[in-house]
Amino acid sequence: MRPLRLDMAGFTVFREETTVDFTDADYFALVGPTGSGKSTVLDAICFALYGTVPRWGGSRGIVNALAPSATEARVRLVFESAGSRYVATRVVRRDGRGNVKTAGAGLQLMPPGFDVTRLDTGMSLEDLGDVLAGTPAEMDSAIVEAVGLPYEQFTSCVVLPQGQFADFLHAKPATRQQILVNLLGLHVYEEVQAKASTRATKAEAQLATVDQVLAGLADADDDAVEAAETRLTAMRELTQAVEQAVPQLSTVRGREAELAAARDAIAGELAALARVKMPAGSAKVAEATATARAGATEAAAGVRTAEEREEKVRGELAAAGDAGSLGLLLDRHIELERLTGQAEWFAGEVSVVEVEHKDAVAAADLARAAHNGAEQLLEQARLEYAEAQTLDRAAALRAHLTAGHDCPVCAQPVAEVPPVPEGSAVQAAERTGKAARAAADVASTAFKQRDAVARELERGLDRKRAQLEQHRTRLAEVRAALTDSPGVEALRRRLAELTTLQKKLDRAGAAVREAREAQRNAQAAVAAADEQQRTAWRSFDAIRDAVARFAPPPAERDDLAAAWSTLVDWARTSARQREQARVEAAAAVEAAHAETQQARAAVLALFTGAGVSAPSGGADADLIRSAAVAAERAGAAWQRLVDRREHARELNEQRAGLLRDGRVAKALAGHLRANNFERWLLEEALDLLVGGASRILRELTGGQYDLMHDKGEFFVVDHHDAGLRRGVRTLSGGETFQASLALALALSEQLAGMSTTAASLESIVLDEGFGTLDAATLDVVAATLENLAARGDRMVGVVTHVNALAERVPVRFEVHKDARTAHVERVGL
Repeated sequence: MRPLRLDMAGFTVFREETTVDFTDADYFALVGPTGSGKSTVLDAICFALYGTVPRWGGSRGIVNALAPSATEARVRLVFESAGSRYVATRVVRRDGRGNVKTAGAGLQLMPPGFDVTRLDTGMSLEDLGDVLAGTPAEMDSAIVEAVGLPYEQFTSCVVLPQGQFADFLHAKPATRQQILVNLLGLHVYEEVQAKASTRATKAEAQLATVDQVLAGLADADDDAVEAAETRLTAMRELTQAVEQAVPQLSTVRGREAELAAARDAIAGELAALARVKMPAGSAKVAEATATARAGATEAAAGVRTAEEREEKVRGELAAAGDAGSLGLLLDRHIELERLTGQAEWFAGEVSVVEVEHKDAVAAADLARAAHNGAEQLLEQARLEYAEAQTLDRAAALRAHLTAGHDCPVCAQPVAEVPPVPEGSAVQAAERTGKAARAAADVASTAFKQRDAVARELERGLDRKRAQLEQHRTRLAEVRAALTDSPGVEALRRRLAELTTLQKKLDRAGAAVREAREAQRNAQAAVAAADEQQRTAWRSFDAIRDAVARFAPPPAERDDLAAAWSTLVDWARTSARQREQARVEAAAAVEAAHAETQQARAAVLALFTGAGVSAPSGGADADLIRSAAVAAERAGAAWQRLVDRREHARELNEQRAGLLRDGRVAKALAGHLRANNFERWLLEEALDLLVGGASRILRELTGGQYDLMHDKGEFFVVDHHDAGLRRGVRTLSGGETFQASLALALALSEQLAGMSTTAASLESIVLDEGFGTLDAATLDVVAATLENLAARGDRMVGVVTHVNALAERVPVRFEVHKDARTAHVERVGL
């Protein structure tokens, strides 16, 4: 991994946007006073890649990413790894409750030849390349795949944090062994052992399952398949034989059906001839018609006699006078007496109603005034309710106001939130409104009742007055009509005479009606007799038409009895002729049926001979279908046995594979279960590591020192002192730095080959306190770093505030901090 560009904003001390351009910086130094933010640049690189920093103490320290009082921190790192260029981005935000969370994380593969300076144009993330990860969870695996190192190995091989540079050199053997286990990923072998044990157990379980299934397939052997195939051949032969025999059976059955149809046709003719019978009473139909017509003539003469008698009495009544006029004069005398009394009564009633109407009008006026007052109070209550709604809505809005924020209604800043009043103004207004409504309803009801009473009395008064006037007018009319009247007694005598004549006329009219009723009955009897005769002829025509195809003799239409006699005699003769033909047809049908049964028995014998149950009934086509079903079932049984035999063969092959895999997994789990394998791996790794570090240390010290280990402890061999072996804790500060650096470089070189991951080690950055070194040691350290950079195989970076060391580095990033934010300025190449 080689950093190319780092962008920060709101990240710890870098409150403002800051860019660190590592282009062509093969050997650089981050310089500046203590506390200026030099190590923060390395923190930003680690955070962009892994989302955490060594000195934060784990993922819970993400709150340290935000600058004081900042709500958002952004870090973007462009880097190269194994020839590809990537950009990693992380965004941290603080919510309204003060909680700090990762708001965004992403890794993108940039297109080849992408110019990093284009980032200054404000490009969006979508323009930076293919997205490899878009969430923090996706970033964890994507970064390891791109860089080739997990977080612990990255901080041990690429970015060496401050204070941890010499930890591995001076660590105790047990601690150093655990570090190597973590760095080399040797825990993977524990996972391999666990997976091997799981796989062995799974293989045993699968083997038991396979054996159980194989036990159920024991009947699917070659003999069973051969027997099923023989059965299938027999069923196919049966189907072919049935298909050949059924057409002959159908021909015989068709002949039987034709003969049966002919027999049934003769039987139908005999049945039709048997229905030719003369209905009872056919001879009396004409006699009944003549009797009915004679009765009708006699009834018509009786009607004429009764009508003549009625006309005579009617003339006598007309000569005696008009009973209606006399009765009308008598009724007017009675009406005059009645109207005289009623006129006096109505006059008294009008006087009483006039007084009641006056009192009701006064009461209605008082109720109208009370109703108007109640309506005014109700309208005032409505206005107060509308105002109470406005007050309650304003009070409800106060709960959502915050001092210093804008009002959501008027968009003006709220200086102070008014207190929320107790109780609801709407509820108080509703109580007042209900009381006003009740009073208004009572007043309205009272007014309506009194007004209705007054109006009803007024209508009654008008009716009484109209009735009085009507009686007075009618009384005058009656008196004028009786001016020429002969008197009540004379009128009554003349009406008695007219009543006697009227009764006589009524008796004559009743006699006319009786005669006419008798005439209608006689005419109905004639119609019924005619209809009976027509019905008898229709019955005759229906019977004759039913046998018309047999050519019956013609009928005489003027004599129904003779027509019936001729037709019945002919039907009996025709029936005797057809009876012999029916006997012969029945015998032919029986012979054909016997032939059909014999043909069907031959087909059923084919089923019995093949060992299949013959169908008991059904059509001829069912015989072919039954044979086909038997062949299909035999084929299905044969195919099932073939499939089961093939399944058994596959299971036997699977069983052999499971047995082999289970033995291998069990053996591997047994080999990895012992600690010797891991101890051997660690010893080999430590030998390689010390060998590489010794080679580098000889180069850095001009051949003075070699590095070795014994029983987990590190020693140096001083070739300038006769090959004296010394513990690493006896080295001076400069010598300790050289030994630690050699070990770190060897660790970073060897880790790529020894680790279970594929790392791309293209840079190393040292964050170490060089200020504690004396001038001579500092010179040795500077020369060591220059030699390391001169090798040209990786980018080398140091973090220091020592000017003597910084001045010897070709590219310097000077870090300084003002009251608001830290700044980075590149000096040099």
